[in-house]
Amino acid sequence: MIDFSIPAETQALRARVAEFIDKEVLPYEEQVGQRPFADIVAELQKAARAADLWCPFIPVEWGGMGLGHVANAVIQLEVGRTPLAAWAMNCMGPQDATMLTLLELGTEEQKEKYLRPLVNGELRVCFAMTEKAAGADATGMQTLATRDGSDWIINGEKWFASGASRSDLVLLMAKTDPDAPRHRQFTTFLVELPCEGFEIVRDVPTLHDAIEPSWNGEYVTGHAEITLKDVRVPSANIVGELGGGFASGQHRLGYGRIRHGMWSIARAQQAMDLAAERVLSRKTFGKPLGDRQGVQWMLADCARDLYIARLMVLHIAYCMEHGIDISQENSMAKNFIADMLSKVVDTALQLHGSLGYTMDTPLAAWYAEARMQHLVDGPDEVHRWRVGKKVLAAFEEHGTTASAAGGGLF
Repeated sequence: MIDFSIPAETQALRARVAEFIDKEVLPYEEQVGQRPFADIVAELQKAARAADLWCPFIPVEWGGMGLGHVANAVIQLEVGRTPLAAWAMNCMGPQDATMLTLLELGTEEQKEKYLRPLVNGELRVCFAMTEKAAGADATGMQTLATRDGSDWIINGEKWFASGASRSDLVLLMAKTDPDAPRHRQFTTFLVELPCEGFEIVRDVPTLHDAIEPSWNGEYVTGHAEITLKDVRVPSANIVGELGGGFASGQHRLGYGRIRHGMWSIARAQQAMDLAAERVLSRKTFGKPLGDRQGVQWMLADCARDLYIARLMVLHIAYCMEHGIDISQENSMAKNFIADMLSKVVDTALQLHGSLGYTMDTPLAAWYAEARMQHLVDGPDEVHRWRVGKKVLAAFEEHGTTASAAGGGLF
């Protein structure tokens, strides 16, 4: 039996989250850029705590709501309607996936010292893996950590460390054994900020910053360029095992990819709603725009892809909840949902005509935002390459590609 129903308690929670966002969060959007963002976040987080909507995916014993992956996926489909909701509920990126890495791989001492205050909203953490020279190849990292007694000394550079300029901690990957097998050369460290030798060169300007300048400054977490010169970190701040940095990085990115998918679905639904509203109210050549078959076909394609995206996310969440490997499905979903979001937003913008290209609607900003999804947490091409390799490997092992193409469903 295949049961696609969502439990009643999860549906009720989703309705409660939606009501909280509508009544408490959305009214703050017009205040962003008009008053200190830290004050806005503090007020929203106070409201979220009062509503018992705090860190949905973190276990209750660590201060969260203790939701399973399916329930969290359903909730995140509401959270994705506005960036402020994630800030309110302390489940914003890159904080969320990094907290989950500490939860899974951190020592008890690390959890008490770092995870608990992160969940409480007292600290912020970021993730530093990417380097200019390495790009999508995480095993190409050159940042080097060398032993010095019981400490490690880190030298190198990082690029696009989202949120670093406003964080108290950084989860940082560095090469600790250049002679080890390629995927065992790296280790993950927790670095307390600020610290001597850790310099943020700049927050790198992006396409999204350029098109939505009113949300600059405090709102934008920033994507930092960093240099590290003789940064000293104690061995006690190694997260996971020595040489396990690549695996821990992939653990963290796994949740990040599916979270991007959840939020992308929410954004695409908003864009499709705007498109439907537009074509029902707009007349061209004496007829409602929505009466034209070509327009209906455009919307039909968007609806089809949104439907597929929803099924993908819920199936992956189900697999996560039951400890089933999601590496193939997550890569396929990451690709498909990025394409879906770009297509739906582009369609909505097109159906608005010249109005869609202006800043009088949110579509132009969403268009720039959607472009990012083809790059974050691994570019499309790398995920397609990985998926294709597994398709061929499945055929070589089983004589069929089914296991690499959703065959586990039936």
